[in-house]
Amino acid sequence: MTVTPVDPTGLPPGGASPGTPVGASASTSTSTRGRWPWLRVSRPGVVLSFAFLLVLVLASFWPHLFTGTDPNAADISQTLRGPGSGHLLGTDQNGRDIYARIVHGTRLSLWIGLSASALALVVGAAVGVAAAQGGRVLGAVTDWLLSVFLSIPGLLLALLVIAMLGPGTRNSIIGLSLIFTPGFARVVRGEVMRIRASVYLEAARALGWPKRQVIIRHLVPNALGPVLILATINVGGAISLGSTLSFLGLGPQPPTAEWGAMLSSSRTYFSVAWWPAIFPGIAITLAVLAITVAGQFLQARLEGRNAR
Repeated sequence: MTVTPVDPTGLPPGGASPGTPVGASASTSTSTRGRWPWLRVSRPGVVLSFAFLLVLVLASFWPHLFTGTDPNAADISQTLRGPGSGHLLGTDQNGRDIYARIVHGTRLSLWIGLSASALALVVGAAVGVAAAQGGRVLGAVTDWLLSVFLSIPGLLLALLVIAMLGPGTRNSIIGLSLIFTPGFARVVRGEVMRIRASVYLEAARALGWPKRQVIIRHLVPNALGPVLILATINVGGAISLGSTLSFLGLGPQPPTAEWGAMLSSSRTYFSVAWWPAIFPGIAITLAVLAITVAGQFLQARLEGRNAR
């Protein structure tokens, strides 16, 4: 007869408490990890990026949570005051509070980036689906046109559009969207061609589904994942390029509070006051960096890579 040794502590193997089934702790931990996979992030940069994006969203919709100062209130007696207790980030050449203008400028800067990326996504997706479903001739023509657009420097393309339509926020968004449209079109076309060869799409065709219904219910939803991640990353690029257009005086016009416009209006006074240009530049850099890091994290998770 075999005698099973007994632990003198009376605990089951594995160190679990009495009355707890063996392996319960491990299963609970596994269940928690499986239930909240998106919360398992060990990279501080990713956490800080998402936290900063949350701050930007709050500042866009509720700027009064961060400041009660009118961003366009000018006070000549406070012209080019340095950062201090009265004005956290100092004042500009018109005596306006820089911190208040950065907070209120968040909405317009993010709006330009989001709108340009969304418009490029819609147009690029339509072109990509049409090229993938339209046969070899249409696909070859589309590839040629996309290659032509991609050969033109992005900023130059936006400048050409604004030169024809005129400066302003709306025209800046249109010009910026043309920069990113070819990239979306190529990604969507590649995804649609990959999905078109899948088994479930062949089954839908065999069941006699109309071509339009197959595109709407199968092709587009399954191709949206990588495209949405690309759109997220492109928001940062659109903010950067939009600020460049504003710096050149082709975006939102004064006295509108917008980060690029703030840079443009302060460049003349940089030799005597650095703060009107430095702080909007920091806001642009941090916003673009946070959006890029968040987009790359989401892309890594979508592709099944370790993004922690």
